[in-house]
Amino acid sequence: MLLEFEEQEGLIRDRSLLDPNHVVEEDRIVGRDRQLQEVTKMLRVALGDNRPPNLFLYGPSGTGKSLITKAVCKNISQICSSRDIRFGTVEVNCQDLDTLGIAVYELGRRAADEADVDIEVPKHGVATKEKWDELYRIVNENFDSVVFVLDELDMLVGRRDKQDPAFSRLLYQLSRAGANDEMTAHISVVAISNDTKMMELVGSRALSSFTPEDVHFDDYDANQLQSILRRRQDAFHEDVLDDGVISLAAAFAAQTHGDARKAIDLIRVAGELAEREGDSNVRERHVRAAQDKVEKNRVLEVVRGISTQKKLCLYATAAVATETEDETARSTTGYRVYQFLTDSIDADQYHQETYVNKMKEMTTYSLVDFERRSHGPSSGMFLEFQFGERPRTILETLREDSRLEMVAADEVQSVVRAQVRNEA
Repeated sequence: MLLEFEEQEGLIRDRSLLDPNHVVEEDRIVGRDRQLQEVTKMLRVALGDNRPPNLFLYGPSGTGKSLITKAVCKNISQICSSRDIRFGTVEVNCQDLDTLGIAVYELGRRAADEADVDIEVPKHGVATKEKWDELYRIVNENFDSVVFVLDELDMLVGRRDKQDPAFSRLLYQLSRAGANDEMTAHISVVAISNDTKMMELVGSRALSSFTPEDVHFDDYDANQLQSILRRRQDAFHEDVLDDGVISLAAAFAAQTHGDARKAIDLIRVAGELAEREGDSNVRERHVRAAQDKVEKNRVLEVVRGISTQKKLCLYATAAVATETEDETARSTTGYRVYQFLTDSIDADQYHQETYVNKMKEMTTYSLVDFERRSHGPSSGMFLEFQFGERPRTILETLREDSRLEMVAADEVQSVVRAQVRNEA
């Protein structure tokens, strides 16, 4: 069976171009001319065996921060190699790093991989200072210049009993090591974050030694996303993408914060769905099916691990949003639907303040956002929740929980419509 499938003509020619993390050639980077120029201008001093400045790249997810950094460093590495300059890029994603000690070990391990040598300290069981010393040794013995790329740095919080977050202490130590000659190589740190206010949480000592150049990345618009996809359409065999496929995928991605990763994922999943169906072309219906699948997978990943109470709060609020014109939900209306749900499944029922707090916590998953609103001095304040994904997708995903499946969907809809009418 495997050999039979292998012999079939697929629609995708080069899958690497449909990987959002694949480092593409410079001419495939679209809509980021200013940022590409700024990062190149500041890191290029490594070509003269000098220390580049530290950088802080910030903006929403999927807007090219990591892509541009990797592309520029890859080009610098190639030129340095021809000039006999030992240049290295040490990149870590901080999302899955729990403590400062783990982060330092990971930097050492990646530096060792880059230099093709072994790291000589264990991940656990030794002091963080020993891990720092090992990192310094690896860098000093193998590199003339190193760029440390710290992606999603704001996620490295570390132990809560420490005064400064772990990312602040990491920036301080790396910056100071370069200034104090603990690392004899030229050191530059590129901090990447989706949080525009991350630098406000960096301690004063770290800030004074880090002193980065800021580069802001804003959302892609639909036209830029179309251009990005057109520069990657040669991932497919010729003439297999129907007219309208690229513009539809770009439009869907533009609706959710202009995320290029999502646009690329959509067109990849659409291609895979068309292949599985044995279709000769990727069509708009495949893109729509891919949109449902990508959204549902992301929501499922988030909601799988949250508590039943949070699921009830989220379900009630999303149910309200599906029945409003602008797909928003007032906290007052959402709470009344939450009360109906808890009564229906005989679950504990919390006060409105707790419901609101649990919904506020959902903002950390990028599922919802909120604004404080009022209908004038004579009426009370309420929060208005907006959703990052389609509310209907969130409902469908939450209904996979057996407790929520117990409540008939049409009953919930009737309650919601009655509450929305009362609200109006």
